[in-house]
Amino acid sequence: MKLFILAAFALISLSSTALADALHLNPSQLASARNMQEFGPTSMPIGYYEYCQRYRSQCERPAGNDMIELTEERWQAMLKANWIANSTVTPKTDDEIFGVEERWEYPKTAGDCEDYVLIKRKILADQGFPLGSLRITVGLDADGGGHAVLTVVTNLGDFVLDNVEQEIKSWDQAEIQYLKWQSGSDPNVWISLVDPVVAASMEPSDRSTARPR
Repeated sequence: MKLFILAAFALISLSSTALADALHLNPSQLASARNMQEFGPTSMPIGYYEYCQRYRSQCERPAGNDMIELTEERWQAMLKANWIANSTVTPKTDDEIFGVEERWEYPKTAGDCEDYVLIKRKILADQGFPLGSLRITVGLDADGGGHAVLTVVTNLGDFVLDNVEQEIKSWDQAEIQYLKWQSGSDPNVWISLVDPVVAASMEPSDRSTARPR
């Protein structure tokens, strides 16, 4: 256990170059923070709203704890969930799959970024991870395209499970401009990750699939 904790701290002790690459996208966040700062309630993504209309029972589940203690067992579960989803689901846009611009759905053989998030979230929730610690997170990728990832909130930091790579990264290492995520106390409430002053100069979008990410 001690070796695992040391390894986890090594993972989040990033080089100054890596920090610069990720943090310039998120001027609202503090480089020294293990967990991202929140800035109050914001709008719910339309894709999530429509998902809840179809899967009401899934959206009525309680959040449980808003943070987990990151153990070696849980880290391995996170790695496995990320690998299973990324290696078994083929990336395709909603238009290619459903003929519509936006649809959040549990993927069967293909899906876009939100679909990867949903299946990873389900895998981990089924293993006892509280929903409050499994935050669907919406943002923009380094190219400015809409994107969604699963963020696992832990006592050692926020960790991002992305469908574009197998490596799990701490929030400040992933090159994502974070816009919003689910509340840790209520998954049906969405919280802004952008300071309102900064948000005034941005054009955030609820559409999180500009391409088959």
